[in-house]
Amino acid sequence: MSTPLLMDEVSEAIDAAAEALFAAQRPDGVFIYGIGSSATTLSTVGAVSALHFADPEGSADLVRRGVDWLVAAQAEDGGWSMVPGQESEAGPTAVATAVLQLVAADAAAGQVKAGQDWMHHYGGLDAIPHLEVVAWCRQFYGYVGWIDPRDMRRFPLELALLPGLYRRLFDLRAPMVSALALAQTRHKPLTNFQRRLARWAEPNALSVIRQVYEHEGSTGGWCEDAWVTGLIVAGLARAGLGRDMVEAAVRWFREQINPDGSWSSGPLDLTWTMYAARGLLAAGYADDERLRPVKALFLRLQQHEPFTAFGCPPGFWGWSGTHGWPATLETGEIVSVLSRLPGDDQADAIRDGAGWLTRQQDSRGSWGLCVRNTKVANSGPCPHMTAQALDGLLDSGVPADDRRIRRALGWLAKAQQPDGSYQSVWYRMHTAGTSAVLQTLVRAGAGNSPAAVRARQWLERTQRDDGSWGTGLPTDPGTVEETAWAVRGLLAAGADPAALLPGVRWLLAARLPDGGWPAAPVNEYVRYVSRYPMPPLAQGLALRALSHYRQAVAR
Repeated sequence: MSTPLLMDEVSEAIDAAAEALFAAQRPDGVFIYGIGSSATTLSTVGAVSALHFADPEGSADLVRRGVDWLVAAQAEDGGWSMVPGQESEAGPTAVATAVLQLVAADAAAGQVKAGQDWMHHYGGLDAIPHLEVVAWCRQFYGYVGWIDPRDMRRFPLELALLPGLYRRLFDLRAPMVSALALAQTRHKPLTNFQRRLARWAEPNALSVIRQVYEHEGSTGGWCEDAWVTGLIVAGLARAGLGRDMVEAAVRWFREQINPDGSWSSGPLDLTWTMYAARGLLAAGYADDERLRPVKALFLRLQQHEPFTAFGCPPGFWGWSGTHGWPATLETGEIVSVLSRLPGDDQADAIRDGAGWLTRQQDSRGSWGLCVRNTKVANSGPCPHMTAQALDGLLDSGVPADDRRIRRALGWLAKAQQPDGSYQSVWYRMHTAGTSAVLQTLVRAGAGNSPAAVRARQWLERTQRDDGSWGTGLPTDPGTVEETAWAVRGLLAAGADPAALLPGVRWLLAARLPDGGWPAAPVNEYVRYVSRYPMPPLAQGLALRALSHYRQAVAR
């Protein structure tokens, strides 16, 4: 049973965490709590390889600095992780090893050998549990002759002749696939028929790349991400196409290099802020004047022009920037935040966001990242994104008996894993997805459905002996994020707060001296392959869990 002393500690933790977040808020409303360097191995590899192909002489200084950073970022075991200091990962190790061989074979021979040894012990490229990542890695291996071009997987450029199918097959990867496919027409042996089809499809593929380029303001940086930009620019440079875009990208890489010689993944301003804001709203800060810039930020960055490359109508939000790429996850969550903020000046934004979610719902009832009816791994359909889209619709005023809601609930019932859990393509394993779906089922009036019962049972039996939750595997330690997700999910499902005391005590004990919580690498950059921590997510989730626990005890 919760004692008054414990509840005092819960309230103190909520207040301290809220102030820690506000202390890290920028004047434009963005919460950057715990966000230090966003330099990553993949981004630096992308920049170095692109500059090598696009501007080897003029950018030799940048390439050299990038090589020095990669050498310093290699782990003692010979591998690399997406974010230095984490456990080595196959994808980053494969491409980092190959790019050092490409641009610094002699100077970095020892690092290349160590990286090759790591990959050998891992099981090679074929052991990577993601076919898309294998394809990218094989592309880099082909750059350095470790794979014969004739053995390279061919990117089917001719599919660009069918724009709708092309979008559904490749989703947000369409610009990268287009660029690499264009390069293959110059470097991979093709039949006469394949070459003829490629010539017909070339304008369409180049148009996909340019549509995104121009939508983002022709800055030279696609998705504001050096890895994404690197893949596109390397392909264009090797194909000898889009020279204006390549030159702009070279300038962008020079502008974006970090002082230590690295490059960064794209900023997640809106993602950080929406999760921090949800936590603060749950904690009772809706009327706090410090959230006014958050509302202004969300209203300013909603996009009112279609994203033609992905076939997306207007009304969405991305994860960052004035012209960011469309995202169901962010659109659903931001609609929910705006619906909870005071005032009525956000009514049009909520309506447009809900309208975008409605138009992007798959014919099967689910949601993916941005392209309707895609089945691309890592982009959808996703139970977690579907739950967040449903929450956005419900918060916007859509009734639970609406056809959109019922169709999604029907899909969720079919998408449940045999053990009762749910997947989440953007967060590791199953705790995040299971918790999110369980809460949404309850909100939509399906809290007693077989799917909800099985989800609740999965969360209950995967709690660790110390009170925390992790991936669901007994060998994996608990994390703040997964413990907070599970506590919230079970509370929403009507669990007795007393039964969740061990989880609450674990969260209280995990606090940092500044009042916040440590972030774990639970966010999937590429599912099963590359992960990274997001401190504002940990803060927002822990705040919501403790706030809901306090409310449940007070009832």
